[in-house]
Amino acid sequence: MSTPDTTGSNDSARDASLSHLPDRIRRAIEITPAAGTRERIIDITTLGRRTGRPRRIEIFFYRAAGATYLCSGARGAATDWHANLLANPDFTFHLKNGIRADLPARATPVTDPAERQAVLAEIVADLNQPHDPGTIRPTRLEDWADSRLMRISFRHQP
Repeated sequence: MSTPDTTGSNDSARDASLSHLPDRIRRAIEITPAAGTRERIIDITTLGRRTGRPRRIEIFFYRAAGATYLCSGARGAATDWHANLLANPDFTFHLKNGIRADLPARATPVTDPAERQAVLAEIVADLNQPHDPGTIRPTRLEDWADSRLMRISFRHQP
């Protein structure tokens, strides 16, 4: 008899595919390299790690390697959102540009070096596309090596 997995890892493939979400929401999250910066901006509501009160934070999200990620960007500076999600991984993912939706989600830190490398390479390649003039373009993957990176899984809504 096996022990149930309470980490959510059994759900990660389903959640990464977004197949359980309504089509309009799934399309808004399955963003393409042609998407502009504005479409990547969301809010997250997580519990403050010091206060324990809900805190809304604006952040960019990315789709890479078939999953959804939050990333701190080049040079990997410490961020409140990362510290808050480490302490309280269940949060609300708020789509706010175009399609609006509040989605229950869970954050998992990406620590595997191979996964980090693949995801960050895809994010950097996407951001270096000439589709959105004026976007800060990281030109070197090395600048992103220390980025805070969280994989997002979406839960079924009640």
